[in-house]
Amino acid sequence: MFHTEWNIPGDIHMKTFIASIAAVLLLALPGAARAGTVTVKGSDTMVILGQRWAEEFMKKNPTSRLQVTGGGSGTGLASLINGTTDIAMSSRPMKKEEQEKLKGAKAAPTQISVAKDGVTFYVNESNPVSALTQEQLQGIYLGDITNWKEVGGKDAPIVIYSRENSSGTYVFVKDHVLGGEDYAATAQTLPGTAAVVNAVSKEKNGIGYGGAAYAKGIKELKVKKGNEEIDPSEANIKSGKYPLSRDLYFYLRNAPAGEVKAFIDFALSAEGQAIVTKVGYFPVK
Repeated sequence: MFHTEWNIPGDIHMKTFIASIAAVLLLALPGAARAGTVTVKGSDTMVILGQRWAEEFMKKNPTSRLQVTGGGSGTGLASLINGTTDIAMSSRPMKKEEQEKLKGAKAAPTQISVAKDGVTFYVNESNPVSALTQEQLQGIYLGDITNWKEVGGKDAPIVIYSRENSSGTYVFVKDHVLGGEDYAATAQTLPGTAAVVNAVSKEKNGIGYGGAAYAKGIKELKVKKGNEEIDPSEANIKSGKYPLSRDLYFYLRNAPAGEVKAFIDFALSAEGQAIVTKVGYFPVK
């Protein structure tokens, strides 16, 4: 049994002292959230953007508290369904079964597009390959193409990096590149886009994918379409010309209200959309 003696200063009222100790203990608990904190959870693609929005919003509103964490789009949406987050960040549209679960929980799912992105495929800077067709990307990620020489590169085995299946980007690539088929068994799953970028930057025969904002220290591949090689530029993504363009979303259980609405309004404001550009994504307005 533990026994602790407290030396309580005489000028502190006992109730005040106990309340202070309780507050300290609450803050010390892992993941403990203060009452009144707006929680934002989900897409690792969006987590840096969400954190920047939160930082600037709290500077303008010093009494506001926002907590932004990643974990993947699926994780964020699952938290929204079970009521443990106010906003779910998702790099993919909500699935029908997720909508049904929310409706079953007496919620009215609300989808808000907050930024635009282009899923890009990364290779090591030393890789001579600069563009691939969607069919070639599919072949690589299904395991049908295993050597870079098959797509115009060096005679070297292709090392495949992927995201985990809770990732919205994982789902997007599976649906839009792999035609709904499963990834090759040789694909190495990593817990976030930053981890994929880091792996490709170190592995000269590697290939990975993620959001455009993370493409630092590696080479982005263009996508071949006919005789054209299309890069994931702002103009191509906003126009939809880049074939792997997508929206990034906030999902809520119901229509936004109160501090949640104020935060979303900020994200969609001119200042908030300027942050989108600074982070490396593209504004919806």
